[in-house]
Amino acid sequence: MDFVRVYGRVLGMLRPERGLAIALALANLVVAALLYVEPLLFGRIIEVLAGAAGRAADDVWHDSLRLLLIWGVVGLTGIGANILLSLHADRLAHRRRLGAMAQFFEHALSLPPTYHAGTHSGRLLKIMLTGVDNLFGVWLAFFREHLATFVALIVLLPLSLTLNWRLGLLLVALVAVFAVLTVRVVGRTEKAQGAVEAYHARLAMRASDALGNVPLIHSYDRLRAEARTLGFVMKRVLAAQYPVLNLWAVVSVLTRAASTVTVIAIFVLGTWLFVRGQATVGEIVSFMGFATLLIGRLEQAMAFVSRLFFQMHGIGQFFEVLDTQSPVREKPGAAPLPRPKGRVEFDNVTFSYDGRRPAVSDLRFHVEPGETVALVGTTGSGKSTTMALLLRLADPQAGSIRIDGIDIRDVRLDSLRQAIGVVFQDSTLFYRTIAENLRVGRPNATAAEIEAAAIRAQAHEFITRQPQGYDTPVGERGATLSGGERQRIAIARALLKDPPILILDEATSALDAATEAKVQRALTELMAGRTTFVIAHRLSTIRGANQILVFRDGRIVERGTFDELTRAGGAFADLVSSQLASAAVSATAPATAPPSAT
Repeated sequence: MDFVRVYGRVLGMLRPERGLAIALALANLVVAALLYVEPLLFGRIIEVLAGAAGRAADDVWHDSLRLLLIWGVVGLTGIGANILLSLHADRLAHRRRLGAMAQFFEHALSLPPTYHAGTHSGRLLKIMLTGVDNLFGVWLAFFREHLATFVALIVLLPLSLTLNWRLGLLLVALVAVFAVLTVRVVGRTEKAQGAVEAYHARLAMRASDALGNVPLIHSYDRLRAEARTLGFVMKRVLAAQYPVLNLWAVVSVLTRAASTVTVIAIFVLGTWLFVRGQATVGEIVSFMGFATLLIGRLEQAMAFVSRLFFQMHGIGQFFEVLDTQSPVREKPGAAPLPRPKGRVEFDNVTFSYDGRRPAVSDLRFHVEPGETVALVGTTGSGKSTTMALLLRLADPQAGSIRIDGIDIRDVRLDSLRQAIGVVFQDSTLFYRTIAENLRVGRPNATAAEIEAAAIRAQAHEFITRQPQGYDTPVGERGATLSGGERQRIAIARALLKDPPILILDEATSALDAATEAKVQRALTELMAGRTTFVIAHRLSTIRGANQILVFRDGRIVERGTFDELTRAGGAFADLVSSQLASAAVSATAPATAPPSAT
């Protein structure tokens, strides 16, 4: 993204508070005008005093007093403008910073799991935090300091030509030369700074990846290796950053040199013009004031511009994420899904992740309210994709999915997902309390309702043994709990949500046999009267399913009840035989392998 487009969008993000932004811009116009008026008034006073000889003292006093009074009014106006800037520029920047963070956060969460699977969370977090910090710095510095400078350079500097065109032309020419040299340096640094930002993103990804896998690092003694790798990336960052810093050091030297050269040049030309009668002392003093103020402001402006270029790629990445469109979009004016009875239909559904190889093809089946349907097949056969389509985590390229005869693309996403409960195979939890995790699907649930759901999921007993009971934090991704405990909390979460449609993705896979039997009874109670989809690998758990769909390579190759499919001797019967054989081998295998012969 180019410089103008990026920072045009930065200013565009102030639209929610455009009234205040316009007021701050007008205050900057006043401050910019003072950069022109104050040196002019100072020169006029010097001119009055220099021409005092031969004039009446009262006239000199009155002229000086009149100019001083004007200067006082100008000064008070400037103080008022600066008070407005000081009070509200910071507030505006802080509010919009948090607004931008909320916008990014909500948008990133709305992107589908396929996007997050290919984008590291550490990179996204780095982009969000760096982006909003850079936006805050731009808004604050722009309104509090630099807009006035740019107005003075672009508008008021040419007005100096009306005071004395010769001195004005010199001032304009010197500033223009300095600006051209700066732009050339900036052009050379833009691409290099983009490489620096890419390395910073890699640094954030690497650090986040390591911090999220501390048990793995300790168990495999990876501490030094990870530290070395991070140090290597840091060296690459510095190697890419130093050339950029060298170029901006040149800009800094040019800025200071420009200050000295401009003041000397104006003084020399002004003296020559004074001797020739083409400039007055007051004009020389005014232009010296112009030069001193403008060069000082120019130094600040160049520091601001350099920061803009350093930050441009980080802000550009921020906008790139905001511009990423989810393939699943809610129709304008979509109606909420009425609480469904639970009839689900897949009508000739085909979907591909990459647009080339179908993940599922020509899926056709329907489920009556209250029925249990099992989806079985080898890994990658399309079971999870089918359920992801029901949740509208993706939309099929062909066909339709209907609930109670309503196409799910015609209803609001929140109402669709509120009607479906999910218990995942890998049950992850937020780094929050147990109660907060249970309330994920039903935020207003009472303590009594939470406890009742936990009891039915066989979770209440171990929860009450925690240090703070239901108010115990569970660590990142539920790290302080065992796999079985996390799974039971996930089941309790689904029970509490009380959805009419249920998806169980190997919901009891992490439980021991005794606990599984208890939870299975709770699940049976939960499933009663609900349309339930069970993704199953252990085929013994789906004997009671009304219908079993056997997947292979994204297609349904068999369907029927457990007994019907077993008798048919097809793909499902082969899966059953394979599992029975594996179970027999496991039962007869020795606990410890015998020593090898020597």
